[in-house]
Amino acid sequence: MRTANIKNLRPTQLTHGLREIRAKTRFYQSLSGHELDMAIAEKPVPLVIGPDGSPFAIDHHHVATALWHAGIKSMPALLVADLSSLPYQEFWLSMENHRWVYPYDGKGRRRTFEDLPKHVWELVDDEYRSLAASVRDAGGYEKTAVPLEEFRWADLFRTYLPYPQTDKEFASVKRQALKLAKSRRAAGLPGYIGKERT
Repeated sequence: MRTANIKNLRPTQLTHGLREIRAKTRFYQSLSGHELDMAIAEKPVPLVIGPDGSPFAIDHHHVATALWHAGIKSMPALLVADLSSLPYQEFWLSMENHRWVYPYDGKGRRRTFEDLPKHVWELVDDEYRSLAASVRDAGGYEKTAVPLEEFRWADLFRTYLPYPQTDKEFASVKRQALKLAKSRRAAGLPGYIGKERT
């Protein structure tokens, strides 16, 4: 397995959930020595090599950002594909065909690939993305291997629920989101469990 310098990782999404990152950062800061090494080793960042040999992270943006904030400069990496020989436009077409990029902003609007930040820690906070992770962790839906599943759940919550501005509002919206996640409105999303009737 290779090692990636976190400052060189190019993100393939525009947003992330700061609540999730803060929790992960606290987790890594609470560890040291062998425990920290083992925790870092558990989450290798999957990479696609793009034009000019740039490493693009296609998952684990939150982990990479949390490690960076915890003062850790490198992490294990797993090479998924080397597309460095492709011209710029073909590279992004291939990335999109594989669902390795998500160029949508915090309001669900499509942006250009040029709008993607240069570093993982420069992504914009989206509370709906944090909500998606929080609802999954609370048993609202199951984690799957479907690419970009959290964004699909975030978009569902964005459609039906108000944007939480405070911790209190987040807790309230999370309760609504848990109910929505188990309703028929969420049927078809990856990891859907069901149960609630609406």
